[in-house]
Amino acid sequence: MAHTVLIVDDEIKITQVLDAYLRNKDYHTLIAHDGAEALELFFKNEVSLVILDLMLPDISGEDVCQRIRKSSRVPIIMLTAKTEEFDLINGLEIGADDYLTKPFSPRTVVAKVEAVLRRAMGDELVGVPVVFCDGYLSIDFQVNMVKINGTEIKLTPTEYKLLRTMAKAPGRTFTRDQLITFALGDDYDGFDRSIDTYIKALRAKIEPDRKHPQFILTVHGFGYKFAQLSEL
Repeated sequence: MAHTVLIVDDEIKITQVLDAYLRNKDYHTLIAHDGAEALELFFKNEVSLVILDLMLPDISGEDVCQRIRKSSRVPIIMLTAKTEEFDLINGLEIGADDYLTKPFSPRTVVAKVEAVLRRAMGDELVGVPVVFCDGYLSIDFQVNMVKINGTEIKLTPTEYKLLRTMAKAPGRTFTRDQLITFALGDDYDGFDRSIDTYIKALRAKIEPDRKHPQFILTVHGFGYKFAQLSEL
């Protein structure tokens, strides 16, 4: 059964373009141009993913996201023309799964939708190892195995959980607190800055040059991300 994507943006041209691209990829779509309409459509339909603009004419995108999160874990991708660090962090902290800043390519949005849905559907769909840089790095999510140039390397459980979380969402930036929550669990009793120590150790094991990392990238003032394929 095709996934249904709810597109929420007050700019009609944007909704029309995204609607055309998603339908071309066999997604069903619903369109809302304000927050109230978005919430009504969401709760009356079986929605697989929400593309949600932050700047809406009635209810803010952040408020819509929070209302959805009270009853659902459906993936949410936020669209924003804002570039300030606070806005991006706030969007993720209130429950968004990913974000895109305007202007953006419709093809990029479709790729992001597909990636977020794969991530949301779980590890069971990742049946073969994921390979990066012509086989330099491979990650087998089924058996929790990481290889460099075909040779298995030993990661600590914490290192592997951090790598797995970021590698399954290439291009998404995680704050330290989010890495603790998503990768290590709320029972983690370390400090958020200890994530830096784990990242340093992980880079030493997987990066060709730890001083110039190409897989795990630092997003200054924000956190870390696993490089998108286009960056590798």
